[in-house]
Amino acid sequence: MHAAPVSRGTVTTHPAPSTIYVWGIAVVAALGGLLFGYDWVVIGGARQFFEIYFHLQTASAVGWANSCALTGCFAGSMIAGTLADRYGRKPVLLASAVLFALSSVLTGWAPNFAAFIAWRIAGGVAIGLSSNISPLYIAEVSPAAHRGRLVSLNQFAVVIGILLAQIMNWVIAAPVPDHLSPQAALASWNVQFGWRWMFTLVAVPAVVFFFASLGIPESPRWLLIRNRRDEAMKVLRRLGGNSDYADTEAAAIVTALRQEERNTAGWSGLLHPGVRRVLLIGIVLAVLQQWSGINILFNYAEEVYRAAGLGTNQIFLDIVITGAINLIFTLVAMAFVDRLGRRPLMLLGCCGIAVSHLLAGLAYRAGWHGTPVLVLTLCAIACYAMTLAPLTWVLIAEIFPNRVRSAGVSTAVSALWISSFALTYSFPFINRALGSAGAFFTYGAICAAGAVFVYFFVPETKGRTLEQIEAQTTHIQAAELG
Repeated sequence: MHAAPVSRGTVTTHPAPSTIYVWGIAVVAALGGLLFGYDWVVIGGARQFFEIYFHLQTASAVGWANSCALTGCFAGSMIAGTLADRYGRKPVLLASAVLFALSSVLTGWAPNFAAFIAWRIAGGVAIGLSSNISPLYIAEVSPAAHRGRLVSLNQFAVVIGILLAQIMNWVIAAPVPDHLSPQAALASWNVQFGWRWMFTLVAVPAVVFFFASLGIPESPRWLLIRNRRDEAMKVLRRLGGNSDYADTEAAAIVTALRQEERNTAGWSGLLHPGVRRVLLIGIVLAVLQQWSGINILFNYAEEVYRAAGLGTNQIFLDIVITGAINLIFTLVAMAFVDRLGRRPLMLLGCCGIAVSHLLAGLAYRAGWHGTPVLVLTLCAIACYAMTLAPLTWVLIAEIFPNRVRSAGVSTAVSALWISSFALTYSFPFINRALGSAGAFFTYGAICAAGAVFVYFFVPETKGRTLEQIEAQTTHIQAAELG
């Protein structure tokens, strides 16, 4: 008989997992995050050129061009949970890779604005699928002691994708004089071809993601839910490097599944007492991550920095700097997420972003241009990169019980994309109505409110297995039932 896991407080220790293999398949799954980041941010450099090409001038047209992909993200998020439950996690990752490749090329070479919108939405569907399934898959194959870092690896890949898109935009864009006539701008290489190649290059990592994903195993938790025990044990033995790890992990998963059978699974299970509270936490965290306002600094970086008095060529370099800061502080998050815990870092992030936004708003109001605004936006991005950006995905992947995890993650991530669409579409209107200072004040106030929510409602999940977190949810459910 194999030894049972040893419980130490809230942390359960198991035989040592096969670290190299676990990290290897997590890296492959995280390529979905890299594509998410690249495809999502590439528009930040391309927009000033395709807006000229398609003659976009109104706030509604600009907002729609920059946010339409988010409607696809929402659609992809809504179907991701159902597809992942029915067909498994791996096939959905493969499907997203194919869709990334096709949509990026067809967006880049769209003959008209309607085709551009249609293929941007299709690319959004790919983002919606990968943004759900990549962190979910990584969470389900990761040992508890390393799960925070491994799920954060997905956000790290998102950040690499963001930086890669920013660098490629900078490399592709030809130097532009700050004052061009409309006729000269329309005839320029950037407007005729540059923005097209910015989108098209997304296909390269998409092809790599597809072929790499062919070699990863299916999630053992999904296999056990489907009563495919032999396949699940084979995967668990490979993950753990021995049968002891496989047996203890399988026993914990099966026990949790049996307990969960008494509750309603799937979409309707999200409304069960106890789970409702977890669902609310997941949705609020998703909305908070977006309405922290940081994504405005990626999608509308050109407009934000131009308002601070920077020229076109300097803006492209500054955008790359924001991506580098984003990358550096995501590494900091990966180093500390399993040491300091989720709650302290989330509180630090909300407060840090709120202060940075407040000071940036004051800088705009005082007429301070150039370096002060750049430094304050970099501070906000640094706080975001080491807290809200990775930890929102970690918490969403952790807090839902096994049988409703796909549906719960799908719902929370769908809320994220709805709020992201609202944020991205509304910014041109908010910016024109309140000015840059008012916009930053608004996002800062939201972050301050988010800190209050995190303090009172968000649980600490550091070091707990998914089954232990589920047991905590079951305890809350029993208390609510009285």
